[in-house]
Amino acid sequence: MALRKICGVDFTMGKENPGIKLIANNKKAYHDYFIEEKYEAGISLYGTEIKSLRQGKCSIKESYIGIENGEAFIYGMHIPPYERGNIFNKDPLRTRKLLLHKTEIRKLFGKLSEKGFTVVPLQVYLKGSLCKVEIGLARGKKLYDKREAIAARDQKREAERDYKVNLR
Repeated sequence: MALRKICGVDFTMGKENPGIKLIANNKKAYHDYFIEEKYEAGISLYGTEIKSLRQGKCSIKESYIGIENGEAFIYGMHIPPYERGNIFNKDPLRTRKLLLHKTEIRKLFGKLSEKGFTVVPLQVYLKGSLCKVEIGLARGKKLYDKREAIAARDQKREAERDYKVNLR
């Protein structure tokens, strides 16, 4: 009971970390890809964009990540204009720079050159006062992989339902 937090990971069950606020989640990425590795990246934003994010407005469904000239960028991330931002608002779909270490960028670039790998954003969240993006190195699923995942999920749901019925 004394050791609830080890290496920055909170092991208390059912309690969310109070310093993290989830803004956007990309469920479609988990359906379309096998996620091999996950990275946490900062994102370069302007003032009105961060204000819009703090209101919980963001969409990453159609976004993807590319690497150019040793820098990582996120394309297609939609942050709607801040209501009170007037002339300081930026383009909602503009390309934004991701803040990663050089070794992480090199590793991602090496994997991207292999066939079948891509990098997709998984979550956007506020960690304290900073905006972070969780990105995943992903390998595409085939149609039969998606069907297997759906069948496994249905079997798990049925087993849980049967277990609840037997307990009563």
